Parts: sequence; C-alpha cells; structure tokens
Amino acid sequence: MLNEAKLIITDKKDPLEQIWQIGTDSLFGPKIIEVDALDRDFAEEVERRSHAGLRRCYFCRSCGNGCPFVTAMDVPPYAVMRMVHYGLREEALSTRTIWICVNCHTCASQCPMAIDIAAMMNTLCHMALEERVPVPTPDILKFHLEVVRSIERHGRTHKLGIMLRLKLLTGEWFKDVDVGLKMLSKRKLDLRPSRIRALKEIHRLFLPYWRVVKP
Repeated sequence: MLNEAKLIITDKKDPLEQIWQIGTDSLFGPKIIEVDALDRDFAEEVERRSHAGLRRCYFCRSCGNGCPFVTAMDVPPYAVMRMVHYGLREEALSTRTIWICVNCHTCASQCPMAIDIAAMMNTLCHMALEERVPVPTPDILKFHLEVVRSIERHGRTHKLGIMLRLKLLTGEWFKDVDVGLKMLSKRKLDLRPSRIRALKEIHRLFLPYWRVVKP
C-alpha cells in the first residue's frame, strides 16, 4: 500500500549524514521518513522562486566543504539541498543553516555545477517567514533586520551602528567585546556612518509597492 510506504536510509560510516537525524536522537542507524509526509512540490516551488538550478545537484558535497560557517550550522548546505529534493518542507524551513548563511557565495564558487546555493537559502528564509516558522535563533533575525535598516538609513552598512543596535535589542553588551575592540584597532569599524549620494534611490526601494508603481 502506498500510504504504508516508508523511505529507509542507512549510513553507519559517515557522521556527516546528520540530515537523517530527523525524528531520532541517534546519529547512526536507520532513519525512517514517511513517504506520505513528503511535499512533492516543494523542490519545484523553491526552484521557481530562487532560479538556483537545484536540479543540477548530484550531491558532491563541495558546498559544505568550502563553507566558512559550516561549523556554526546544524546541518551543512548540501544537507539542506537534499531536504529540498526529498520534499522535507518542515525540516528545511526550520533548520538554523538557512539563517546562518551569510551569502558569501563561497559554496557557489566551489560547486562544479554552478548552483546558486545562496539564492536557495534566501528563498527558504522568505518562505519560513511567510509560513511563520519559528526562527531557531531569534537573534539571527534581529541581526538581519538591523543590517537592512542600516542600508535604508545610509545606503550601505554601518557596522558599528549595527552592533550597537543589536546589543540594545539583545541586552548582551559584553558579548564579543574583544572582537569589537580588535576591529576598532584595525580600523575595520567607522565611528561615523558614511552615506551614498543617491540616498533617495535607496529609500525608494523600501517604499510600499503601491507608492512606487504608477497606475
């Protein structure tokens, strides 16, 4: 019977297969996924919205090997790709990896098939917000919002202002103070924000669409 079918994936040799940790506390051993629970249109929807070229992926794992932030992620980028392929909508949208990704495009430069993995991550973030999926680490969303607000104010990011506003929101004033001092000593943080000349054009990007589109 189709409604009784199950997908069983086993891999006792490779500890990186944490994608199959879904629904179990064990890292190894068989992981069972109900076929009826899979969203068969999920991969097509993500591809339509991201234009990332997901169909070209053959799971070589180059994206995970090159990612500089993979150690901070709960699953590597190729695992998120696999979740999308298999239709694991809830798992893909609730993973912390999509929020940790900083869109540095290192994964895309490593990918032999030139898949835009950062575009996929951004699309999954948008979909998670639209579907009101809880953000695994709320401070990450606050950071993203402060970066966008800095661009709206100045036309570019003012790192010191972003850090101070984030500290004000989280109340963690002394966390990463040593890193901030090092950045100041190396002149990586500007005390005053610099603004672009065409700031009105940036402000126009943040207007509601009904105030931008002419009838």
